[in-house]
Amino acid sequence: MSAQQIARRWAWLGTFAIGAGLYLLVLGVLRDTGNPNLFPTMILLGALVVPLTFVTFAAGRSGNWLIDGPTLGGCLLFGGVVGVVVAGLLEYDTMRRLGTVPMVAVGLIEEAAKLVVPIVLVVFAHRRYQSIGTGIVIGVAVGTGFAVLETMGYAFVALIQSGGNVGAAEETLLVRGLLSPAGHAAWTGLSCWGLWWLASSPSGKRFVHFLLMYTLAVALHTAWDGIGGWITYAIVGAISIGLLLVGLRKAQRLDNRVPAL
Repeated sequence: MSAQQIARRWAWLGTFAIGAGLYLLVLGVLRDTGNPNLFPTMILLGALVVPLTFVTFAAGRSGNWLIDGPTLGGCLLFGGVVGVVVAGLLEYDTMRRLGTVPMVAVGLIEEAAKLVVPIVLVVFAHRRYQSIGTGIVIGVAVGTGFAVLETMGYAFVALIQSGGNVGAAEETLLVRGLLSPAGHAAWTGLSCWGLWWLASSPSGKRFVHFLLMYTLAVALHTAWDGIGGWITYAIVGAISIGLLLVGLRKAQRLDNRVPAL
């Protein structure tokens, strides 16, 4: 293993250390000064540190993931924004028609919304991002962007509803930030595993495999939201992360057989 590969494999530690340090610095200054201008920075860093660390972790354990930093950041930003907007519109429309949004509908809508940007990449740029490991990492990045924006929204609401109580927002950021890798990031990574597997050699069998991976992501999402509780989070999270790591390991073995372009 080369020095570059070792550095990439352990880059997540630096990402977490720097991110956590910046968050604690902002939080400390906010508590000392009470300056409300620091609220957005605290919410952004609190929602981003752990999910971004997980993206870096996943990237370091893929194979020949031929994806540059700006592209990865673009997937995180645009994938998250497009996913949140599309999911919000579809969920609003469903609520208007049915009066409520069933948990399974939430899973179906959000997991589909997060695939918009990956599907665009598959259609228009698959030759550039054809490695299976790349696809999984793109999925993790898109899911991370979605989770970060969602967490920021929940933290902002908690801050408003508590009358500006920093502790309420901090608790929301901590819980949702820590759980996000086992949620949206892992689920979208699993769906993109199936999507890139299909794109690498289209066939009916691989299309069924993609549908099964998407259905699995929806099922995990539905169980997470519908049942709830720490036991559910632990079980669903372990399954989600475990399957994602299996996918990354398989992708690494497959991709490393193919020389980097």
